[in-house]
Amino acid sequence: MKKNSYKKIAKDVIDLEIQALKKLKKSINNSFDQAVNAIVKCQSKIILCGVGKSFLIASKISATFSSVGCPSFSLAASDCAHGDLGSISKKDILILFSNSGETQELKPVIQYANRNKITIIGIVSKKNSLLYKASDIKLFIPEVKEAGLGIVPTSSTCEQLAIGDCLAVAALNKKGFNKKNFKKLHPKGSLGEQLKTAEDLMIRKKGIPFINENSDMKSALNIITKKKLGVLIAVNKKNLTTGIITDGQIRRSSQKINNLKKLLVKNVMTKNPISINKDTLASKSLSIMSEKKITSLCIHKNNKKKKTIGLLHIHNIISANIQ
Repeated sequence: MKKNSYKKIAKDVIDLEIQALKKLKKSINNSFDQAVNAIVKCQSKIILCGVGKSFLIASKISATFSSVGCPSFSLAASDCAHGDLGSISKKDILILFSNSGETQELKPVIQYANRNKITIIGIVSKKNSLLYKASDIKLFIPEVKEAGLGIVPTSSTCEQLAIGDCLAVAALNKKGFNKKNFKKLHPKGSLGEQLKTAEDLMIRKKGIPFINENSDMKSALNIITKKKLGVLIAVNKKNLTTGIITDGQIRRSSQKINNLKKLLVKNVMTKNPISINKDTLASKSLSIMSEKKITSLCIHKNNKKKKTIGLLHIHNIISANIQ
């Protein structure tokens, strides 16, 4: 084989899989809606089962379901005949993957499910197969040309993976599952970092350097030096936020104003500081700081922008490796 000719093979494989996905897209019908509704209404677990490559696809989709709030696990059909059928309960939804629909290892699983009236969602390419006929909800995936000798499972497993992802994403939309829910299930790793919010990183109320707007700047200087955050939050007698003072602002003001210490905080502060909701993503918070050329943000909850519950400093964001 000529040098560098492998690139053509790669492109040919990708072309075949793109064609497979286009055929799959055209095949989506009302059965898909039925499958999503059944999954969302399930009061127990979503169990995905297959043999060989189909089992590996089932395992990946099962993990995706669990990550979006649909409790799930995968079963190898070959293990079901040796006791794992006991993992399946009557309230479960059973999703079976099989290209041919005639895989011998699936037969005991299908028979068990039918006997116990367990809902089967069959993902299969042959309409005259056992799996297709036995399924309560039939998701037909078109037969496609495989790459690699025309028999290596590639295009067909690409279809299986795609239809599984479609089910998971449709289910999360149906459930109203959002980024906040997703974050609870992904507290660590790169996904967890991306989903950190202002509330996760902010300085809590007890640590916020508050000062009454009618205090003098001498008091303000003492507090800002003691707290070592380089910022003060000014409040009125109702404890509503009215302004912000930074150490940089103090330095600049001291060069222009004699007897700065005798002035009141409200005469020096920047009024109406920027405040963001506690659920704002940390990455968005960083973007706001960069755009406004500031280093701190007040944090509020609901629509109470004047009621500061936290303070987010750029150092908090940098320390969390937020970009």
